[in-house]
Amino acid sequence: MRVLLADNQTKVRSALRLLLEQQSGLSVVGEAAEAEDLLAQVEATQPDLVLLDWELPDQGGAATLARLRAAQPGLVVIALSGRPEVRQAALDAGADAFVSKGDPPERLLAAVDDCWRRRHCCATGGTGASQAVSQRSA
Repeated sequence: MRVLLADNQTKVRSALRLLLEQQSGLSVVGEAAEAEDLLAQVEATQPDLVLLDWELPDQGGAATLARLRAAQPGLVVIALSGRPEVRQAALDAGADAFVSKGDPPERLLAAVDDCWRRRHCCATGGTGASQAVSQRSA
């Protein structure tokens, strides 16, 4: 799975890259610190998944997510935030999953795995509905 990281904090992006690159089947194809760069990189790298900082500067999470969906409709987006209270807003805006930056790394990896399974299931003719419901209600 090709992953693009979007967070304005260099240390957060570095930690995410380190975590994800240790996982089999995951490849970090780029990083962005602001929304405009993220959108340009999505077009250039065609990732399968974006890890989106919900507080990414210059647009806000909902506006950035809407632009991502318009640019690449099948893109999986996991919203990240240090503010767990924005979880419902991110899911209501259309994020595929939400992970708090305060959660253990295993929670992020589980969300990535769940999104991958849903994508693979749908690509092979199944439905990801049961996984989607469990992810959104987690």
